[in-house]
Amino acid sequence: MKLALIGYGKMGRMVEELALSRGHQILFKIDIEGNEQGQALTATNFKGVDVAVDFSIPDAVIRNIERITALGVSMVVGTTGWWSQLEKARQLVEQNRVGFVYGSNFSIGVNAFFRLMEAAATLFERYPQYDPWIYEIHHRAKLDAPSGTALKLKRILEKTYGERPLSVASNRAGTVPGEHVVGFDSESDTLTFTHTARSRLGFASGALHAAEWIHTRKGFYEFSETLSQ
Repeated sequence: MKLALIGYGKMGRMVEELALSRGHQILFKIDIEGNEQGQALTATNFKGVDVAVDFSIPDAVIRNIERITALGVSMVVGTTGWWSQLEKARQLVEQNRVGFVYGSNFSIGVNAFFRLMEAAATLFERYPQYDPWIYEIHHRAKLDAPSGTALKLKRILEKTYGERPLSVASNRAGTVPGEHVVGFDSESDTLTFTHTARSRLGFASGALHAAEWIHTRKGFYEFSETLSQ
């Protein structure tokens, strides 16, 4: 594939390294500087690009989607914290007839964790003495809190628990790649389920998998769908 990288921080560089190791080409890459108003997202810069991978900032995502999909280029968006505009993104993708993958977390392990928590919630919901809770911690530079992954876990539990109160706590410190804990607590015992990211490599690998998957498709997909089709 021929890729464009939107956002060239730690994640963008890691995606680049993996992509090159798999024989793909990077035709264009841009960080915030030089693209403050989306001015670098032009037909000239995207000529020949198959898929754009976005690890930018939440405030820029919809603008990026609007301009890139209008060029007929498919996208993978790993940025989180913009989901209040998800329906707008869907409309743009459908209007421009391209492919699009988004997700709260591009780790294959985390997506297995989501499915396990669906099963756990179904089990514990039968026992009202157990209160569910969620905790997550990430590096100090992460902009959104709670994380997109924590919010996805919250939605998973809410499907089972409905209106029952559900506590979600976040912390931002140091260089932690990411840890998510789901707990079920009662007077007699506590059960916890934890996913710990050792590095950002899993996220970059998942994003590249999504780009390879969407390359030959059109439509609007959540990352977990790329793992089951």
